Amino acid sequence: MPGTKTTRRPKATTLETNNRPDEWRIEQGMQGAKLPIIDQTGSKTVFIHPVDPPPITKDQAAIDAVGDRNKLFAGELDGWKGQAYYDSSEQKKAKAHKILTSQTFTPTPDYMTGPIPGTNPVLPGDDFTEWHHAIGGELADAPEDSWRTVLKEKHKDMLHLLKFPYNGEPPKRLVTAKSITPNPLHFVRNHGGIPIIDKDKFYFTLDGLVATPKRYTLNDIMDESRFPQIVETVTIQCSGTRRIEQITLYPGQGDEVPQAPWAEGAIGTATYRGISLKKLIKDCGGLVNGGKHLELYGAETYVKDLEVMNYLVSVPWSKVKANEVLLAWEMNGEPLPAIHGFPLRVVVLGYIGARSVKWLYRIKAIETPSMAPVQSREYLYFNQQIGKHNQKPTDGIQIQEMPVSSAIMSPWKGHVILHNGKIHCKGWAYSGGGRWPERVELSADGGFSWYEVAPENMSKKGRWTWRTWEIDLPCDVEGWIEIVCRCWDNALNTQPLTVRSAWNWGLHVTHSAHRISVYSINKTRPRTQERLALLEKNGIPLAPITRYEVTHSQTDAEIMKYYKEHDPRDADNVYTNIDDD
Repeated sequence: MPGTKTTRRPKATTLETNNRPDEWRIEQGMQGAKLPIIDQTGSKTVFIHPVDPPPITKDQAAIDAVGDRNKLFAGELDGWKGQAYYDSSEQKKAKAHKILTSQTFTPTPDYMTGPIPGTNPVLPGDDFTEWHHAIGGELADAPEDSWRTVLKEKHKDMLHLLKFPYNGEPPKRLVTAKSITPNPLHFVRNHGGIPIIDKDKFYFTLDGLVATPKRYTLNDIMDESRFPQIVETVTIQCSGTRRIEQITLYPGQGDEVPQAPWAEGAIGTATYRGISLKKLIKDCGGLVNGGKHLELYGAETYVKDLEVMNYLVSVPWSKVKANEVLLAWEMNGEPLPAIHGFPLRVVVLGYIGARSVKWLYRIKAIETPSMAPVQSREYLYFNQQIGKHNQKPTDGIQIQEMPVSSAIMSPWKGHVILHNGKIHCKGWAYSGGGRWPERVELSADGGFSWYEVAPENMSKKGRWTWRTWEIDLPCDVEGWIEIVCRCWDNALNTQPLTVRSAWNWGLHVTHSAHRISVYSINKTRPRTQERLALLEKNGIPLAPITRYEVTHSQTDAEIMKYYKEHDPRDADNVYTNIDDD
């Protein structure tokens, strides 16, 4: 209208946001894989953001130029399926490497700084599966054959941490249910596929720096007129046992295969029958020309940095000479299960499980420790100044004997315990190198005061075995408490008290005192008894403890009565008389 002033409203603006839907989780460190790296080395701070994985590519011409994979990687031995030897053929290793480097594969999930899947199997092992399929030949069916073996031989309640190569441990309630671990419940740490071997066609060789190299069949070494048999009960522990504690607090090496998220079940005890490797060395005329180490060859195919090889490690002659390295064909009175190395495996007493090679096909006497990556580049213990970007294998200590360790199997972290002043706890303790757990202690207050497990509540002691234990642990506290377990071995070695004391980039040997937080409800307290009875009367569930309860524990009249008897929260100053005016 003429003469009328019009006021225009400003246009609504959309506020910009850089937040993601999961911003809160990212800021609270629950999605570490999405956090940028902060570069503070220059005059200005620079944020280096994670990048998306590259697209899947495949150079089919380069792969075809390698040749017929079914012929290149065909089985070399009658009666063996799923094995391919690489140690005697550099050409075969080079061709396998060419196949793998001529294409890219599904990236592995970053569970070190991201969420661990809530599935069973926990991790699929897609990379190793795809590598085996790509190489073909004897390896083409290895992932599927191996999984069928797992389902056939392992307990239905096994926790499958990695589907292929198979890594699995029993659930906590079954880890120490028996002092001798039943075969279906013994943990498994494989590095490749599970070969299927006809024992009647099986043989292995012993060569290298020995006076007379020889070939042996299973019947040869089972001949008691030639080799005395040994029956030994042995605990085998993976150096990754309890790794989850390091992962959740301080992540490290991210390769999903050697760094499976082991809990407390990567340990087991079995009775093995076999012979001492020392007797075979003697049968071959002894070591010659400076032989000081025995290299052990397993038939499984292992891939490291896209290099393809068999599983190789070594043990020193001093260990063999002491009759502490067995060649075993029987486990708990039965032939070795396929998943545990049928028909013949190595059992190294008191060493980490990685040295106890399965599906043994060759022993070679050499001058120095093996240069194979499992011996020279993996299973190393690093100083805490060593990380991803300054690490060299020679900075690490090769892990052989396991240090003293222990773990609480019951209760579990996060459990709510309703008790009468004592919490019943169960677990295991172990020390490598022929030492044994002499004392196990538990604390209900984070490690301030300790209670000893009574000797009669521990399994029998032995040089090469764990001891299972149980205790009624005194606890006078209501609410969250931290139960801690530690072991002293017969040499008075004990465990460091914190995970950080034992952390290393490789995430091996989590042997600090085991700590779990549980919620204590002490029913010996009268008021606790009254409260529990009130909840039951009103039909209010006890679990979870964080549930909001609408039933008051005191009436208004009871609170007012208390104030009259004891004064309210804010006290009057009774010693002065100051006029408010």
